[in-house]
Amino acid sequence: MSLPPGFLDELRTRTSLTAVVGRKVMWDQRKSNMGKGDMWAPCPFHHEKSASFHVDDRKGFYYCFGCQAKGDALKFVQETENVGFMEAVEILAGEAGMEMPRRDPQAQQKQDRRSQLAEVMEQAVQFFRLQLNTQGGTAARAYLAGRGLTGEALERWQIGFAPDGWQGLWDHLRGKSVPEDLIMAAGLAKPSSKGGKPYDTFRNRIMFPIRDARGRAIAFGGRAMDPNDNAKYLNSPETELFDKGRSLYNHGPARTAAGRDTPLIVAEGYMDVIALSEGGFASCVAPLGTAITENQLQMLWRMSDEPVIALDGDKAGIRAAMRLIDLALPRLEAGKSLRFAIMPEGKDPDDMIRSEGPAAVQAVLDQAMPMVKLLWQRETEGRVFDSPERKAALDKALREKIRLIRDPSIRQHYGEDIKELRWQLFRGNRPQRSEGFSLTGSSPKGGRGFRDGARPPWRGPGAVLTPLASTRSSLLAGSDEAGLARAREAVILATVITTPAVVHEFETNLERMLCTDPDLAALRDMVLRYGIDAPERLKEEIEYSLGPHALENLFALRHVAIIPCLRKPGDAEAARLTLAEEFPKLEALRGLDAELAEAEEDLSGLADEALTWRLKQAAEARNRAVRSENEDRAQYDVGENGARLDREERDAFGALLDRIGFSEK
Repeated sequence: MSLPPGFLDELRTRTSLTAVVGRKVMWDQRKSNMGKGDMWAPCPFHHEKSASFHVDDRKGFYYCFGCQAKGDALKFVQETENVGFMEAVEILAGEAGMEMPRRDPQAQQKQDRRSQLAEVMEQAVQFFRLQLNTQGGTAARAYLAGRGLTGEALERWQIGFAPDGWQGLWDHLRGKSVPEDLIMAAGLAKPSSKGGKPYDTFRNRIMFPIRDARGRAIAFGGRAMDPNDNAKYLNSPETELFDKGRSLYNHGPARTAAGRDTPLIVAEGYMDVIALSEGGFASCVAPLGTAITENQLQMLWRMSDEPVIALDGDKAGIRAAMRLIDLALPRLEAGKSLRFAIMPEGKDPDDMIRSEGPAAVQAVLDQAMPMVKLLWQRETEGRVFDSPERKAALDKALREKIRLIRDPSIRQHYGEDIKELRWQLFRGNRPQRSEGFSLTGSSPKGGRGFRDGARPPWRGPGAVLTPLASTRSSLLAGSDEAGLARAREAVILATVITTPAVVHEFETNLERMLCTDPDLAALRDMVLRYGIDAPERLKEEIEYSLGPHALENLFALRHVAIIPCLRKPGDAEAARLTLAEEFPKLEALRGLDAELAEAEEDLSGLADEALTWRLKQAAEARNRAVRSENEDRAQYDVGENGARLDREERDAFGALLDRIGFSEK
């Protein structure tokens, strides 16, 4: 839906940013000046005790000096309410008394239907609540009491009971003139295969309402009272309201509590969340009967920079933790990670709260381990590494996992931590070296392969390495290839922004694109976020989120301005040809750098046949890459420090090959 000119400006004029933000924060009365609209508070986007979150009501912008979050009232509503741009506009327009422009009839009809479904769900909540207090709910009440839930807790969580009948809820809703199609669409009933009346989805189950972040009932989770039931827990089917992979149990209250500097706890089920919350851990959520999805992971990170995954101490809980590692590794960012608190074997948070009290759970949470430790545990626990082959297999597995991390800095730190753990396992109490992550298993002391028997000096932990004079001009010592990579990334982003219709074809390539430049990384994220789902709004969303200068700066780059396909906006074929040429060159460049970096690390130990083969391949690849890059040098104009294989570099590289005993013959 497009908005008429001036609508957003008027909306921002009518909206008080202080009032919008004030719903989520507690203002610091000492630093704030209400009369001037100059307000300060602890940031709602990250955990802190000081008031570093600044709101300038006159300018209509906020900024956090801690986490650098910034934006206007619309951006704030989007981030805190987990809604899209147009939904944020609707929320603020309603508060400001502005009538939204007329929507497309089909879109309006769809929104009206969602509202109707939400009303039907609320009627079902009340029906189940009443049934819990009837004679038919006696066993359910006894079970809940045995789990330590008081009447007040049952009311807070609106827990109910679905009677053991085929059409109890169906007849109740039809008696209130609820249309049959709405009951079916809400997932509350299923059609009969025998041609009879539809029957209730939930029967003889304790019912837990599932609400979205705004508090609307969107689904149910039901626990079977019959111990012989095939499904102990049953969730509503996916509907127009409910997407299981994009929902979290207790999302809204947990998000509010997480904004008060309390750790976000992720448990496995409804009863764990309820027990934790009743025990004083207000910021807790649970996925809905499945492994955590990518969407749920991003939702968790919006609430907390480092959620604590509190899993059951059984095999299923451990397996869930291990699966989550593989999901999270490629998505790690600086300051965004996970910690894992594994409950004692055979227990879950609910068990511990009831048997040992909140203090016991807190003790486990305090011992939550970082993800790198759990990754190491997964790859080593229960295995014996008594041969070079087994050690090499471990090295390979760890390298493959660490390569999934896109952020170079995080990848480096993971490598360093893994290296330390590896030395503890294989070298016992020997001193540990401080060089970068190396998984060759090479000895730090002596060995052939070093000219004249020279050995690299032994350095203690924390020592700073400096390049030898003979290697400073070597290809392995680095060059300005980073500038060429940034140039290619800029061309790629300019191409897809100009012709967003091709984004879906190159989505995987864009996801793998590192973008070490933060401005380019921000553009890449916007392209991936809107380029597929809303390509017609891509430029508008970029300008709104990053400011108008983001695109101006990109297209003003000299090497971007001369790209032919940019002169034909919307020409998908021209854009495809450009991207098909740029992505392989960029990935070859990145891959070559990674291979050479690994080879350089491995040179700290003994050279072996595999290493010399890799260096030979790297040298050949470098020669091919350099020839290709030199052809593009004038186009990209990265300067005199580019990756040019001049005589000095060839000599240095040759000396390096000689040093490790490699001969081209």
